[in-house]
Amino acid sequence: MFTPWAAFFSPEGERLLQECIDLALVEDGPELTALGLFPPEARMHAAIRAKEDTLVVGLPVIGAVFKALDVPFRWQASAREGSHVPSMTEVARITAPAVAMLKAERVILNFITHLSGIANLTARYVRELDGTGVRLLDTRKTTPGLRWPEKYAVQAGGGVNHRKNLAEMLMLKDNHIDAAGSITAAVARLRARYRPCPPVEVECRTLEHVREAVAAGAERIMMDNMEAPRLSQALALVPPDIEAEVSGGVRLETIRAIALTGPRRPDFISVGRLTHSAVAADFSMTLIPA
Repeated sequence: MFTPWAAFFSPEGERLLQECIDLALVEDGPELTALGLFPPEARMHAAIRAKEDTLVVGLPVIGAVFKALDVPFRWQASAREGSHVPSMTEVARITAPAVAMLKAERVILNFITHLSGIANLTARYVRELDGTGVRLLDTRKTTPGLRWPEKYAVQAGGGVNHRKNLAEMLMLKDNHIDAAGSITAAVARLRARYRPCPPVEVECRTLEHVREAVAAGAERIMMDNMEAPRLSQALALVPPDIEAEVSGGVRLETIRAIALTGPRRPDFISVGRLTHSAVAADFSMTLIPA
């Protein structure tokens, strides 16, 4: 089971999502076509349908969009959020003023198609990891402004969220390490600066970096863009009490082999494609009789 929409979004996440919805509505401007065709009192009834086999993710955005438009509306889910449905399944019904319905249509569909597509791709990667004990992580390679809903979609597809922002985990990348002088110095400086100190992850590209990160007591070590022989050696250097993550160029065709790298398997494999390359799912909104 994934975290429900309302439980997933913190107050900060909810605020950021609402700002994205508001911006999407501002981008579209006034719906002059509908305003020219329908009187203010006209109402419409519509259904949203999946046009392919897909996970259904993002239905709660329907209410958020209409609340932003500040109009009376009613909507009801016909499919469970996060469920898998066959093609042509009705997933929601909406009643709202005609002008607002037509203005909201594309904004709602943009969210649902995008988030459902992310969930679909995530689920495909998760299936490749079945039985390995390795968990799939997302990254911060998200659409600007859409991090919270995109990470929600990842966990709806069975993945695990890495960090939603730069404060949830301290991650030492090449530039941090180079500026600090070494992994050892960087970890020590962070531990001295923050009390309590958030978990520290170190990105490593060489076996020497892995050894130094282990000695420094990092909570997680990321093996970045390491090929099979070196990756196996690097994983063997990480003790069980330190988490091991593999990242860099992971594809659907290669993720299972990476997960089975042994004898010490990674705890996590992170994949940026989940959010930056997912193909949108196909949904439509059509008018229905009252």
